[in-house]
Amino acid sequence: MFAFVPAQLQKPRALVVVLHGCGQTAAAYDLGAGWSTLAQHYGFALLMPEQQRINNGNTCFNWFSPEDTARGGGEAHSIREMIAHMVEAHRIDPRQVFITGLSAGGGMTSVMLATYPEVFAAGAVIAGLPYGIASNLREALDGMFHSPVRPARELGDLVRNASDHRGPWPKISVWHGSADRTVNPGNANEIVKQWLDLHGLPDTPMAETIVDGYPRQAWWGKNGETLVESYAITDMAHGTPLGLADNDQRYGVEGAFLIEAGISSSYHIAKFFGLTDWIADAAKVEAKPAAKPATKPTLSPAPHLARSIRAAVAEQSAEPKREEARSFDLGQIITRALTAAGLMK
Repeated sequence: MFAFVPAQLQKPRALVVVLHGCGQTAAAYDLGAGWSTLAQHYGFALLMPEQQRINNGNTCFNWFSPEDTARGGGEAHSIREMIAHMVEAHRIDPRQVFITGLSAGGGMTSVMLATYPEVFAAGAVIAGLPYGIASNLREALDGMFHSPVRPARELGDLVRNASDHRGPWPKISVWHGSADRTVNPGNANEIVKQWLDLHGLPDTPMAETIVDGYPRQAWWGKNGETLVESYAITDMAHGTPLGLADNDQRYGVEGAFLIEAGISSSYHIAKFFGLTDWIADAAKVEAKPAAKPATKPTLSPAPHLARSIRAAVAEQSAEPKREEARSFDLGQIITRALTAAGLMK
């Protein structure tokens, strides 16, 4: 686990769990998506679990593996233990824990929200998949490429059967590029259906707006709080959308699966989580320049179970082209996986 805790934290203290995608590291995804810059500016803590190659050769979180996606076991339990450690070590308000992830990290975000719904106030899934639609590689690939349509009640039951929890349920923000060839954009609709059923909300959006040039749908509860929202990033491929925030600050750096789209998903997700209203003394905490995101923050000592994001960024950002050169060809990997699963000749 990696941890980033700014010197100044807003009250109540909040924690955002960030899950990287396949072929990425925690530090590289933090640098690309700009989360530690956001955390420094708005005063919240970060937890960034990192997958190990011994668990998955492509460093994907195993969002479809039964032993890793059930409450109390495998990777889901490991991430839950990391959260418990951060909450205790940094006096995080248990009601202010959030989670987000890209691709396989988005799939694992769905897993965490389903298996430990009482832990999270909200989550955000980017180019991910609904919980419970796959229990092996064949089903995972079918979900990725075809996104079979399922009844809303069936999708909701997959989450209800994952724990004894019966509500209230976490809020959720869903992001997907309409030109995604890796994870079928239909998965965004299926995730939304899953959580609309859990929240008891209608299929028809209660609001449809344009945010930074992209359509956003929203549903809210009886008190007016938005419970489900969905962004469709038109013509964007597989990845996390990057761009300027509402305050003209840029968060993140383009890279593999980190795509300039004119909208900062990380900022809007933090805003959805309710974390962008607090700003420390402007003389002490200033927005970091775009040229050096995520490398400036002063880190408090990381707990013994964690490595610091700063150290990891230092290790990787010194030779960014080597990092890029080591990135795998996702298309080839998927082709090999489809062949192995008997879905492609």
